[in-house]
Amino acid sequence: MERTTTLDRPAVLKSLMLFDTHAHLNSDVFSENVDEVVARARDAGVVGIGVIGIDVATSRRACELAGMYPGYLHAVVGIQPNCVAEAAPDDFAVIEDLAGQPGVRGIGETGLDCYWDDTPIELQHEFFDRHLELARQTRLPVVIHMRESCPLVIDQLRKQAGPLPHCVMHSFTGNLDEARQCLELGLMISFAGMVTFKKSDHLRDVARIVPDDRLLIETDSPYLSPEPLRGKRPNEPARVQHTLATLAEVRKIAPERLAEITTANAKRFFQLPS
Repeated sequence: MERTTTLDRPAVLKSLMLFDTHAHLNSDVFSENVDEVVARARDAGVVGIGVIGIDVATSRRACELAGMYPGYLHAVVGIQPNCVAEAAPDDFAVIEDLAGQPGVRGIGETGLDCYWDDTPIELQHEFFDRHLELARQTRLPVVIHMRESCPLVIDQLRKQAGPLPHCVMHSFTGNLDEARQCLELGLMISFAGMVTFKKSDHLRDVARIVPDDRLLIETDSPYLSPEPLRGKRPNEPARVQHTLATLAEVRKIAPERLAEITTANAKRFFQLPS
């Protein structure tokens, strides 16, 4: 008989206190059913969700959603690297204005992307620096996009003048050495559904070495549905429990305890009441 593991079957969890730090509920995918998605998240034990902007329109929508669900949805505003080339000249000024709105708890997502070629890398570097400076000015944390660009992100962070703002490497996909370098810089590391995939042993190896106080979880909804729901779209915040279950298994800790840890970390990162 073939041996099965928790990674091969749906996680059956007790009621947990979870925090999805990265979801795009401001996406058109959820334009007609945000209420239902939020209700399912609450039923699954999710106590907070970071709603992440990728451009002016989605950043405005993130602020709107934070106003509709105060204390539950938390807006993060910025221009994602793949959207930078399409940004109008005054778009970053709009992001600067939105950063002062109620319910905004972070800057981003920003960073670098070497998978798509939508934006010249020089322009990505420029906007990454602008987001980091805005975070310093506002004292808000930064959500970093790092698709196939982890060494470049690390290098740019090391070149910053003065202390770094609080940052998270969202949907981490780097290797062990890159993870250690991120930790040395003081960064948080967040895992999405990819850590549950059967061929993601390298990510589970990274997940084992991240200190408790640096670990976050996310869905990156509507993308990256975790096992056992891989390929079933849209992903949504209620499914963050499956990522938590995998991390608890590989770290050899009770899911209930890891949920407490990651939720406390999320509240600290977003500067929310504990």
